[in-house]
Amino acid sequence: MEQPPAHLELEKDRGLTIRWPDGASSFYPIDYLRRMSPSAEARILREELARNPLTVLPDSPGDGRPLTALAAELVGNYAVRIRFSDGHDTGLYSWDYLRQIDPEGPGAPQRRSRPDDG
Repeated sequence: MEQPPAHLELEKDRGLTIRWPDGASSFYPIDYLRRMSPSAEARILREELARNPLTVLPDSPGDGRPLTALAAELVGNYAVRIRFSDGHDTGLYSWDYLRQIDPEGPGAPQRRSRPDDG
């Protein structure tokens, strides 16, 4: 089980930065966190997209504005819950899961750049 982060910083319009106890840092863009939500509905959608890339995506309840994080809440000593501007807030991002999906880590589903990387 992964130790809790040494520091969390949520920039609501950019992403979540985590400094881990081992000194490593991870940055998770908001849209990446939403897409990789560990909630059951998001996991099922990712599995369906992997099987059939032409899957029709559900409508977003958003109002046309860019996706943002509204809040983040620690859950015990093992996870964080993020509330997104599209209303989604059911995924618990455990420290282990966040390490697994680190966009710049070796086991990441796909590499993602920071918004300011150009």
